[in-house]
Amino acid sequence: MNDEAKRKQLRKYKAFATGLFLLMAVIFIVTTLLQKTNDSHWIGYVRAFSEAAMVGALADWFAVTALFRHPLGLPIPHTNLIENSKQRLGDNLGSFVVNNFLSPQNIRPYIQKLKVSGFVGEWLVKEKNQEILIKNLSDIVLDILNKLDDSEVSHFISKKVSEMTDSIKLNVILGNGITYLLDKNDHQKIITNLSSQIKNYIIENDEMIQERVKKGSYSFIPAFVDNKIADKIASGLSDFFKEVEENPNHEIRALITQKIYDFSSELKQDPKWEDEFKNIKNDLLKGNKLDEYSNDIWVSIKNTLKKELQEDRSSLKNYISKNLNEFSQNLKTDEVLQNKIDHWIRVTAYKYILKNTHQFGNLISSTVGNWQGKELSEKLELEVGKDLQFIRVNGTLVGGLVGLIIYTVSHFFL
Repeated sequence: MNDEAKRKQLRKYKAFATGLFLLMAVIFIVTTLLQKTNDSHWIGYVRAFSEAAMVGALADWFAVTALFRHPLGLPIPHTNLIENSKQRLGDNLGSFVVNNFLSPQNIRPYIQKLKVSGFVGEWLVKEKNQEILIKNLSDIVLDILNKLDDSEVSHFISKKVSEMTDSIKLNVILGNGITYLLDKNDHQKIITNLSSQIKNYIIENDEMIQERVKKGSYSFIPAFVDNKIADKIASGLSDFFKEVEENPNHEIRALITQKIYDFSSELKQDPKWEDEFKNIKNDLLKGNKLDEYSNDIWVSIKNTLKKELQEDRSSLKNYISKNLNEFSQNLKTDEVLQNKIDHWIRVTAYKYILKNTHQFGNLISSTVGNWQGKELSEKLELEVGKDLQFIRVNGTLVGGLVGLIIYTVSHFFL
């Protein structure tokens, strides 16, 4: 029922209560006049009833009216109670709600009944709802991206990269990376591949070896001798690297491994390498270069995100949709996940409500306190005024009955 309908209803019941008072007044006047010319006993009873009913009606009219305004506009003390006591009323109402509705023992049973996961799962499993959610999220992120200042974001990225790289020792990272590869024995593949490549290179370039041998040989040594020596050198070298390739436990592998370990330790411990990498880092990440890199990175990320968010069937949206499907199915079937989410929501809601109960009280108090006194009186009268009119009606009838009883007792026994 809206306010206008409530006003009509209030006027109707006010008119009824006032009409009943006027009826008693008319009856009182008529019976008073009749008594002057008629000695009938019943007239006295009716007159006593109507007289007391008028008194009861006026008394209750005064009491009801005094709640909301000054009766007849007269500033009588202890009237217009709601307007004069609105701040205290707001404070008391706020305290009442907090103490009686938001106490731990009252809210705990309702919090324990919360089961949000099932509802969310049922809602998310519908494709239409997923599309609404993704669209709204996309619109929010797009709005944020469009409002961001590109220069500020790129400066932020540049600053954070600079702070991060200042504390990074590239020589230690590289040294640890090499040690990690050695510990996993992944470098053996490199040795095997290099050995194979060198072996094949020697076999395929035996003529070059012959030329080199001839070039370094004496002129009096016959050519066939030089060729023989070159063949032996090529054959020996290819056989050696073939052994290294095929034998995972070849001694040269262990020697290479140890040399790489030594180099890794040197990278991490020798200040020379730390300075060397620091210089390389400073050359690559000079202020202007870093700003350019950061701006390029941000612009690329921003444009990619905007494109993905604006397209209906982009890779990003498909990925989000796929994960939402999986998540919704898990919410419906995975009881462990349901219990974890519901427990987290219950605990969070319980803590939040208890932590902010005073805020609810302050909200009620300030809201009521900020209302105009007349406005508050009107609001409350619209809500309870109809029932209060029955107090006037009851006062009229009860007052009349009491007056009738008093008249009867005094007439027969006094």
